[in-house]
Amino acid sequence: MRIGLVGKPNVGKSTTFSALTQTPVDIANYPFTTIEPNVGVAWIPLREPCACAALRERREADGRLEATSSDDPRAGSICTPNTGSCVGHNRLVPVTLVDVAGLVPGAHEGRGRGNQFLSDLARCDALIQVVDVSGSTDLEGNPVGEGGSNPVEEHEFLLGELDAWIRGIIESSWQRGARRVQSEGEKALATYLHEQLSGIGASEAQVIAAIAAVGSQHPDAGVPWDWGQAELTTLAKSVRTALFPICIAANKADRAPEDAWQELAALVESSGGILVPSSAEAELALSRASAAGLIEHRPGQTEFTISAEGENKLSEAQRAALASIGESLTSWSGGGLVGLVGNIVFDRLNRRVAYPVQDETHWVDGDGNVLPDAILIAEGTTAKGLAYAVHTDLGDGFIRATDARSGRVIGADHEVENGDIIRIHAKS
Repeated sequence: MRIGLVGKPNVGKSTTFSALTQTPVDIANYPFTTIEPNVGVAWIPLREPCACAALRERREADGRLEATSSDDPRAGSICTPNTGSCVGHNRLVPVTLVDVAGLVPGAHEGRGRGNQFLSDLARCDALIQVVDVSGSTDLEGNPVGEGGSNPVEEHEFLLGELDAWIRGIIESSWQRGARRVQSEGEKALATYLHEQLSGIGASEAQVIAAIAAVGSQHPDAGVPWDWGQAELTTLAKSVRTALFPICIAANKADRAPEDAWQELAALVESSGGILVPSSAEAELALSRASAAGLIEHRPGQTEFTISAEGENKLSEAQRAALASIGESLTSWSGGGLVGLVGNIVFDRLNRRVAYPVQDETHWVDGDGNVLPDAILIAEGTTAKGLAYAVHTDLGDGFIRATDARSGRVIGADHEVENGDIIRIHAKS
């Protein structure tokens, strides 16, 4: 799964990327600091306790494990994650983030990094638009101090560029497609559009829905070969809406009045999106302080405590700055940047978590590691689909699976539920 960070230059995308991934990238106060896309991993907390909580409870009840002590650094967690971490049964799982170069008006015509920017987004499952709600930059990304672009204007220009990009793909050989419809019938239109748009991930169902949108919004459009800019734009907009769910990180909220993003929030939420006020600089500061051992802080939490090392090393000014950051983040709803990514993953993309194991009795892998993997899967994924998510060979050799919680044998078409612990039996 890949989530793209998009927006005009100089709104804090690279800072947002660093805050979420702890990956050092160029951060500067000028457009196109990012030229090639940066790719990194953000760690987001699962919404439910890790399955190791249930395993601990079972072992304690059987007398095979003592209760958690107050000085346990992992606060009761007993899993051994291959990636991420788990403390207090709060498990972190990876999500790939792509930070692409800033978008300027006219990108679909080649301005800025032009279509390369747009092509960088083609493999993303969702987009986060980083918007400067403080108004400190204009639409080109140039610093203006104040009175810059309006947040709604900034959002709508991105939508317009994406729509124009997709429309350009459709228009590139539209007459050839129209001739196919004339000779082969209306079904050929869906086939042609799917061929044109499959490269950016459009499905046949999304294409058919886009054609229906033209019929609904332009009842007098006539036959496809007579369609003009309005009809093709509707096609493109429908595909974009289905293909790229867009949510908003309302960045620099600490420099903006509280009502600066309300109009944009209403607009985004009316189309099923999510807006979260944030300060990428503040969250990056927390991330770096945590990595340095100065504070104890988990991704997705606004609260933190100063560590023993921090007590010795932090100056009064640094303590005051951290306290101010904590107050700002706590005052905003949405859980900050990590909360936004989590909402996209679990609410917009409907991802669930499954724990594949090799021993359904002890919930371990072949080396005895407890619940080593927590895999995000799409809602509706089957047991065989989970096998393919783990490894192609497991999917190809799939025989059956076992639900480790109940001990029940399940078949290839069984739908995996959120939090399931599954052993996959496959031909070697």
